[in-house]
Amino acid sequence: SQYSAVDTNPLSVYIMQPIWNKIIKIVPLWIAPNLLTFSGFVMILFNYFLISFYDWDYTASGTSPGLVPTWVWLFSAFTTFCAYALDSIDGKHARRTQSSSPLGELFDHGLDSWATSIFVLSFFSVCSRDNGKTGVSVYTMYIYLSIVLFNFMCSHWEKYNTGVLFLPWGYDISQVVLIAAYLLTGTVGVEIWQKPLLFGYYITDVLVILLIGFSLFLSFPQTLYNIHRAHLKKTLKNDSLYEGLLPLVSPLLLFVLLTVWVVLSPSNILAKQPRLFLWMVGVAFSNVICKVIVCQMSSTRPELLHWFLFPLALLVGAAASGLLGRMEEAALGALAALLTAAHLHYGLCVGRQLSEHLNIYIFSLKKRVPE
Repeated sequence: SQYSAVDTNPLSVYIMQPIWNKIIKIVPLWIAPNLLTFSGFVMILFNYFLISFYDWDYTASGTSPGLVPTWVWLFSAFTTFCAYALDSIDGKHARRTQSSSPLGELFDHGLDSWATSIFVLSFFSVCSRDNGKTGVSVYTMYIYLSIVLFNFMCSHWEKYNTGVLFLPWGYDISQVVLIAAYLLTGTVGVEIWQKPLLFGYYITDVLVILLIGFSLFLSFPQTLYNIHRAHLKKTLKNDSLYEGLLPLVSPLLLFVLLTVWVVLSPSNILAKQPRLFLWMVGVAFSNVICKVIVCQMSSTRPELLHWFLFPLALLVGAAASGLLGRMEEAALGALAALLTAAHLHYGLCVGRQLSEHLNIYIFSLKKRVPE
């Protein structure tokens, strides 16, 4: 299917696009667009692990403000900007080198679906966990991450139904806010997040309120409106309501199971291992969304229940009933490792199949010689 995306965000159209059009001119024509996409993703991952090294349990900013060195925050601003730039020019570069392909589209959106959670998880280190005075509770973090992922899912669910990807306004805004937040933290110090800004509200509170407001009152209604408009114009891809809603079943069940675990966990797993738990949430969502993207591109029906739901349901049942006892953290670690390995394996397999099917290399513009 032909790729079509619509971007109406003024920040993107009037400020960022002209910048990308200048940057793209520096990129040599022999570089494969997927290499740009992948480099950006690797930078985000590297940055995430770097912050995790200094702040595994999200307490550094709140309890010992100097624990994460200043250069790490400045490096975060730099990597976030680079990843944002690379993610914004890969498509332009593909058109420039006449190498646009379904593989590139899947590669771009698939990595984005994973990067989305990693951006959020890195940012939590800036605001730190609730320590009684300042910071954000781990439950707020979980809800915050879920809303961001829900937004991402909505735009792809909308594309599954309409065939057009309406780029969410939140994307450019969030990237610019992230870069600014890291720069601010690097120059002023994490203390800035721990002083009330207005009427006793902290900057982090304001950001959470903005995020929820954006999602519930801008993004989601826009998605429903675009689907409704396609329905009126009779351009919907799926005739039945069942087929239209099918891609939402697995992500919603995933969210329900994870929430049950958070609420009923005897050892309070989210408070004990917030980084591991939230990482697993991000990986699981990314895989579910990738499968929807593949279905949308190949015009096939998504499966009703994603297989991740089964091991997760077993574990949640065992944990909530107290069967796991002291093994709950170890079980979470094992599940997080399993899902991450499965997600990587899935990505490699789909990439290889597509590259063979389309007769192109993933990271090179050289043509494959058919065997």
